[in-house]
Amino acid sequence: MQAVGKIRSINGPVIHVEDCRDFKMHDQVFAGELRLIGEVIGIEDDTAIVQVYEDTLGMKVGEEVVSAQRPMSVLLAPGIIGGIFDGIERPLKVIENQSGSFIDRGLQVDLLDKSKKWSVQILAKKGDSVSPGAIIAQTPETPGVMHKIMIPPGVFGTISEIAQSGDYTIDEVIAKVETEKGIVDIKLAQQWPIRIPRPHRGRVNVKRPLITGQRVIDTFFPLAKGGTAAIPGGFGTGKTMTQHQLAKWSDADIIVYIGCGERGNEMTQVLEEFTSLVDPKSGNSLMDRTVLIANTSNMPVAAREASIYTGITLAEYYRDMGYHVAMMADSTSRWAEALREISGRLEEMPAEEGFPAYLPSSLSAFYERAGYVKNNNETEGSITIIGAVSPQGGDFSEPVTQNTKRFVRAFFALDRQLAYRRHYPAINWLTSYSEYVGELSLWYEENIDERFMEYRARLLALLQEEAKLNEIVKLIGSDVLPDDQKLVLDIARVVRTGFLQQNAYHQTDTYVPLKKQFLMMDVIIYLYEKAKTVVAKNIPISQIAKTGIYEDVIAIKYNIDNDSIDKIEEYKQKIDNVLNEILASNEVVMR
Repeated sequence: MQAVGKIRSINGPVIHVEDCRDFKMHDQVFAGELRLIGEVIGIEDDTAIVQVYEDTLGMKVGEEVVSAQRPMSVLLAPGIIGGIFDGIERPLKVIENQSGSFIDRGLQVDLLDKSKKWSVQILAKKGDSVSPGAIIAQTPETPGVMHKIMIPPGVFGTISEIAQSGDYTIDEVIAKVETEKGIVDIKLAQQWPIRIPRPHRGRVNVKRPLITGQRVIDTFFPLAKGGTAAIPGGFGTGKTMTQHQLAKWSDADIIVYIGCGERGNEMTQVLEEFTSLVDPKSGNSLMDRTVLIANTSNMPVAAREASIYTGITLAEYYRDMGYHVAMMADSTSRWAEALREISGRLEEMPAEEGFPAYLPSSLSAFYERAGYVKNNNETEGSITIIGAVSPQGGDFSEPVTQNTKRFVRAFFALDRQLAYRRHYPAINWLTSYSEYVGELSLWYEENIDERFMEYRARLLALLQEEAKLNEIVKLIGSDVLPDDQKLVLDIARVVRTGFLQQNAYHQTDTYVPLKKQFLMMDVIIYLYEKAKTVVAKNIPISQIAKTGIYEDVIAIKYNIDNDSIDKIEEYKQKIDNVLNEILASNEVVMR
């Protein structure tokens, strides 16, 4: 029996529906004559409050609203990877074929291609006992991703029938499971509500870093697989570029990129770039392991709110297969603005800066869906969430940034002044932090070098000392500083320009393996220690600067290929030769 109500009032994307006692919270509905997709977000007596994910222009009071009698869900099946979807998982390429460059309202399209046949390899057999998450078949979704067909959550029983390996569409039954409640058909496709986290066996302590190839992140502020990070920054500081670099170079198996409320031209650039990029891991297209969800600022605001949940649900699905997923949300500020607009139309009591009082709990619920977990099928998988934050005017004290800070453990604070100086990534080393350092120290020591964390701490200490000395320099100039403090400023400049600054467009510098990062730190610290011995002999520090050795060390990032990192050791001999020459020449002068 259908659950049907009638529209009583319309306020932008929010409509009130009366005579609908059979509606349930978070039910998916079809509103009006155009059957616009919406979701129940509140119920009062026999009135339901619905947010519509399409433009309600022209909708009239009295039109029917029909409930689908199931929660707002996504379709999970082969065909997701490589796809470009809107905020409610509708494929944009299919929509373009039907309606052109602009999305028509009320379009009814299949979320995934139901006519395509997939080459399925059956892994289970009749009589096998199965439980949620059990892998019974697999199909190559792309050259880089093997799609695992799993028993849906809540299904326990015995396989009573199972198909032979062959070609099947996502709607064809490949197995039947006999349960206590009856026979359950297993297809390549299953549905899952976007607002309910998919179940797993339990969380595992983070133990491995998400290797990004970006020195400032991998070395100074490491991010764990299954961790959470925020990239806050004002306009033009490089949030999107930083996320692009992480998406392309991180060692995650699958990337889910959500453009949430960003400018249309910027999202178009993302779509064009991602579809043309080559995956450095496999040599295939980067889209072979990427899902793009595009919800631009001119799309309906309610769908922007849903896009975050759509993306995280897709990520959880692939995590359940045993993959490590990195999810980029650009940006959670636009998502929070959508919450604020919907809240305002619902006439809820506003909190700080007009945001709803439940903003912190909504952010928490989103970031808590990250994690490194033991799946129900005994595999391990992870979701790493990296959310961009766009504070107005670059003010990090505004509510979205401050509340995000409470729920993430890595904070990559982008600095406008660094960006203006063309220092990218513009991550400020004084205001950024990572709480994963302690947990990942053992991994770095065992897999890279036992001195890795010691060197990291020493370079950070140099940069912090530089910040203190710069306050003095601003007041009285650098000439009055003793040479040992001038040396700190010189070496800190080498760290900033030779190590932290990275060129995304340079073939060698765009990605740097961890071993090379360590060897670069090793040379910088070697230079510092050797230079200190020169300064200790009261030799003017200007003599070191004149040799050009600082610039030589800075240029390591460009001059040493990632395949020839052993050559970095030769710079130690070069440092010895230069500084020994200075010492020798000064001894001659003293005689």
